[in-house]
Amino acid sequence: MVLGIWALSLCAGDWPQYRGPGVDGKSTERIGALPPGGPRALWKVPTPAGFSSIAISKERAFTLVSRDVDGVLRDVLVCLDAETGKEHWANPLGPSKYDKSGDAGTRENSGGDGPRSTPAVDGNRVYVLSGDLLIACFDVAKGKEIWRRDILKQHAGRNISWKNAASPVIDGDLVFAAGGGDGQALLGINKNDGSVVWKGENDRMTHATPLPATLLGLRQVVFLTQKGLVGVEAKTGKVLWRHPFRFNVSTAASPVIAGDIVYCSAGYSVGATAIRISKSGDSFGVTELWRETGNKLANHGSTPVEKDGYLYGMFQFKEFGNGPLKCVELKTGKEKWSQAGFGPGNVILVGGQLVVLGDAGQVVLVEPSADAYKEKGRFQAVSGKCWSTPAFANGVLYVRSTREGAAYDLSQRLTRR
Repeated sequence: MVLGIWALSLCAGDWPQYRGPGVDGKSTERIGALPPGGPRALWKVPTPAGFSSIAISKERAFTLVSRDVDGVLRDVLVCLDAETGKEHWANPLGPSKYDKSGDAGTRENSGGDGPRSTPAVDGNRVYVLSGDLLIACFDVAKGKEIWRRDILKQHAGRNISWKNAASPVIDGDLVFAAGGGDGQALLGINKNDGSVVWKGENDRMTHATPLPATLLGLRQVVFLTQKGLVGVEAKTGKVLWRHPFRFNVSTAASPVIAGDIVYCSAGYSVGATAIRISKSGDSFGVTELWRETGNKLANHGSTPVEKDGYLYGMFQFKEFGNGPLKCVELKTGKEKWSQAGFGPGNVILVGGQLVVLGDAGQVVLVEPSADAYKEKGRFQAVSGKCWSTPAFANGVLYVRSTREGAAYDLSQRLTRR
């Protein structure tokens, strides 16, 4: 009898918020070769409706689902045991009703009801940003609410079609969110007590999650609003630079930052652009490197990952089931290769390997090479529709669909006996 002995990957760590610790879709862990027949599933549990991803911290996993609570369908924050899938607690939020929606449990490719944002964990607290722009903080151990802030009511908020899909992002002592009204569209909120540290601008929100990053020596938060890209100082909210980018119907993919280059994209024939940020004294400048209109380089709702100057991701618009994974040169927008058969899923980078989740629940391991598409293995992970982003923590891959969530052991295999 052959038994696989698996050990946790080198540089193992948590995946505490949307797109990981750096909000860039990257993990420094390593993945072992897939065994015959695919990896071992640690657990599978129902995760009804919505496209919330999974956040993992200190052996607990968090996601948002849609459940009937006292006869009302509600978004529910769920805390699971990361190793077994056992539910520790669940805390209902607001109504789980999203305008212009259909049945998320079918393959008709409508948006469907159910939450779209991902929880964020920091220490012994977990944070959520609901579809109705309620940002709230809960105790990790028992799910007790610590504070809440209603952006719609307290900040003259203005929601968007299909409601909010952006996730709360934690950086230092602040949680960042958009969606407020004039003069308070962008918000920096104290993560400890929910008080507002800074607010400003008149931008209308999109479905894109903001991205914190250090650009040219200064910590910033880059929002993608209906006006375009805007970089603000993380501590104060002061606007440092702007660059226009057209909005049409929905902008859902987050910005990507590599060095001094910022990339963004949207569907509905908007296209993509890459800009270079410069600095002279205390002033920042912007130079557009390229812009592609139409849907050739559209990231509809899937944010690509960057490695060695190339973007890898789902460059497609409503190509359900068969849309391609592409490699695109960041500084030029030149397409290097395209491989059909994925649909609007999502991509993360674990060590030196792409982990691709197709919209039908297939996981595909791909070498990030600009030369050609190089597949390393695949397996069917879950059933249902997958527009959520995979998560990787402590050697385990976490995926979910509109029907079920699952955890798979993909740790570095060291020996066999």
